[in-house]
Amino acid sequence: MEIIAYGVLADEEPLLHDAFAREFGDRHELRCLRLFLNRDTAPTAAGHEVVLSSVNDTLDANVLHALAKGGTRMIAQRSTGYNNIDLTAAEALGVSVARVSFYSPYSVAEFAWALALAVDRRIVRAAHRTREFDFRLDGLMGRDLRGRTAGVVGTGKIGAAFARIAHGFGMRLLGWDVAENPDCLALGMKYVERERLFAEADLVSLHVPLLEDTHHLVDARMFALMKDDAILVNSSRGGLVDTDALLETLRAGRLSGVGLDVYEEEAGVFFLDKSLEVMTDERLARLMTFNNVLVTSHQAYFTRDAVGQIAETTAANVMNYFAGRTSDSTLVRPSAA
Repeated sequence: MEIIAYGVLADEEPLLHDAFAREFGDRHELRCLRLFLNRDTAPTAAGHEVVLSSVNDTLDANVLHALAKGGTRMIAQRSTGYNNIDLTAAEALGVSVARVSFYSPYSVAEFAWALALAVDRRIVRAAHRTREFDFRLDGLMGRDLRGRTAGVVGTGKIGAAFARIAHGFGMRLLGWDVAENPDCLALGMKYVERERLFAEADLVSLHVPLLEDTHHLVDARMFALMKDDAILVNSSRGGLVDTDALLETLRAGRLSGVGLDVYEEEAGVFFLDKSLEVMTDERLARLMTFNNVLVTSHQAYFTRDAVGQIAETTAANVMNYFAGRTSDSTLVRPSAA
């Protein structure tokens, strides 16, 4: 049987092939495509029982109907997030869905810190200057983080990893989550109301999933509470931040730095080369004009360790589907289960 994968990155492909070869040997052939799965490309999946999707694929009701009509019975999402999949439609169509429930939390936590340090110490601006042999220090002054307050919004595995690094810097820790993490409490973290966290933190890092309740979690009200010289880092989901409110805050000359690895309208932009096109997303274009804003293209997870674990879990999810088993990664049970 041929299994088809969409939105596969060049560095990801060999890891996927290796994982499927270990799991299935030569029993199934894996076909990797660069194109994203959406309404226009769904017909290319016809005849494939198993489809491997990426976080930037669009799997709404229309696409799922097209996939089911073409014979697809299982979707294996190669990410933790799954807000791009209409699970209700999948269940109604009898299409099984699984995701990657866990991979290296250090990949994202470490990258969030890379963003925080880059904007705090003006690394990108400094690098651009020195490439032009401009070695002045004007405008490059940062701040020590030791003794300052880190606000960790979401203290699951990634948030806890971020907090451990903050603790290593000697920072005071504030946390906000629906449940307290004993590992974070052991670091001296104090759980507080969201408003207090945003008001007191010198650095706010977001590590919560995108749900109905967390959409625009960081809105105009939260920005108004933040210190004028605070740093905001989002390496979780773009929809957590109200971009319009962020732009208004930046236009007012507030916030010392912003590091964004995600953006709420990133679909159709991130992972693609748009360098020869006119950027029609005015909000993203405006963000790029602020010299204290650093935007990267959803790469926080992108380490060999994490992507290798994602590939292995995806292969295991497909094996479970064929065996009629479910696991913690199952979002929609196989119709025969």
